[in-house]
Amino acid sequence: MRRDVQAVVLILIGGALLRISLTDMYLRYVKEGLRPALIAAGVILFLVGLIAAVRDGIQRRDEATEVARATASDGGGSPGDDGAHDGGHEDRPGHLETPDGGHDRAHDDGHGHDHASGPRAAWLLCLPVLALFLIAPPALGSYTASRSDNVVAKPAAASSDAGFPALPPGDPLPMTLADFLIRSVWDTAAPLKDRNVQLTGFVTPGRNGGWYVTRMVISCCAADAFARKVEVHGAPAPPADSWVQVTGKWLPNGQLQSDDAMPALTATTVERIPEPKDTYE
Repeated sequence: MRRDVQAVVLILIGGALLRISLTDMYLRYVKEGLRPALIAAGVILFLVGLIAAVRDGIQRRDEATEVARATASDGGGSPGDDGAHDGGHEDRPGHLETPDGGHDRAHDDGHGHDHASGPRAAWLLCLPVLALFLIAPPALGSYTASRSDNVVAKPAAASSDAGFPALPPGDPLPMTLADFLIRSVWDTAAPLKDRNVQLTGFVTPGRNGGWYVTRMVISCCAADAFARKVEVHGAPAPPADSWVQVTGKWLPNGQLQSDDAMPALTATTVERIPEPKDTYE
């Protein structure tokens, strides 16, 4: 790859990282705590590309100056020398002159083509970065969630003598999907029985017209994401990927005390809400 292409790619990648990390857009791809690292990486890549571009420009200018000096030196001899030089070449069979007085390029490089330009396909590396500038991919949604298993891992509190702490007061009680899933599956005291709870997430369509309120969970970045889903009964399905706030009561559904249990909620109200700044839980 040519050095100027490398510089452009580095500048574009660095600029793209800065664009997403200096806004809330980075929350679509990584956890909030990684923002300083993204900004630092973007600054470094941008500066390295800028320095490479400036250095390449200076080198090209110096090379052009040297070529100009060499050309002037070749043409600066005495008239007698010029005539002898010209006459010697005119009578030589097989010798070619280019219109500007230089030798044939094919004779110089021995191949008949110029290698200095580099493969033009290298510029295609810029397309993904330009796409990030123009069309930033959204956060993971129902398409990914529908292909993710709903695994409710057994927490440490389920095996301890102390058990789970008491739930706070509130009616309805706002809960994360993680808390709702763990309490409904592993808490043998069944603290959710007859409690009104409030869950927030996006809509994932299910089978036979059913649907789930869903949140994606990431440990580091979107590449390791998995879904937490709660099946909703008693309300028609809103559009896929729309954000909702569901209020209702826990509905025991299937085998409890199991990693693959699927808790459910009987909804009393379903309210459409704007997408939050941080869509992951």
